[in-house]
Amino acid sequence: MGERKVLNRYFPPDFDPTKLPKMKKVRSEDKQMKVRMMLPMTVRCNVCGTFMYKGTKFNTRMEDVRGENYLGIKIFRFYYRCTHCSAEFCMKTDPQNADYELEAGATRNYEPWRDKEKAVAQAVASREEEERGNAMKASGGWWGP
Repeated sequence: MGERKVLNRYFPPDFDPTKLPKMKKVRSEDKQMKVRMMLPMTVRCNVCGTFMYKGTKFNTRMEDVRGENYLGIKIFRFYYRCTHCSAEFCMKTDPQNADYELEAGATRNYEPWRDKEKAVAQAVASREEEERGNAMKASGGWWGP
């Protein structure tokens, strides 16, 4: 049993690491890379209508989106295949909103909590705008600073 769990390997005295074959480069800018990842949201295929749920694992192709970045952050595009009909759909990262956006081949499932967050953010923004225009409301009234 113990011989199967060794932490190091035997290297013979005549071993020469320079004779090992060279490994490929990591990847260049124009190449695609195969990645295994989970779906970040529930989507529906536009071809067959199959729902693919959040957390489903896929082998995807990943590439850099040329000419696009957000504050120096690279944007990546992922190509998935439908589990039922093998139609391809793609999405890309959206670092501005810390999210992903679907580009083609599938539609995102409705998420009601997104509307609630947008409504709260809009209410806060409108209140700040209102207070910016009215000095009495911004100071807290006539009695205080």
